[in-house]
Amino acid sequence: MSVLIKPIITEKMTADSELYNRYGFVVDPKANKLQIKDAVEAAYGVSVKKVRTMNYGPSRKTRFTKTGVQHGKSNAFKKAIVDVEEGEVIDFYSNL
Repeated sequence: MSVLIKPIITEKMTADSELYNRYGFVVDPKANKLQIKDAVEAAYGVSVKKVRTMNYGPSRKTRFTKTGVQHGKSNAFKKAIVDVEEGEVIDFYSNL
């Protein structure tokens, strides 16, 4: 089971990483905080101070078309915000 799916690289997360040493990841919905901490430490070689998680449910939409009512939803996902110790950084762009 791969715990880390992808890093979150947005303007808001980049500002958090520069100011507070916080990094965001989309993680496996079944992973707990200890598994996320171990996966980040193993993948990036940093020591993790704190992990916070958020579960996002699917957004559901209904569309009325000439063929009838169409129902749809987006995928649910889990997001983790990882606080790294002072002086350590994660470089997402090093292996491009």
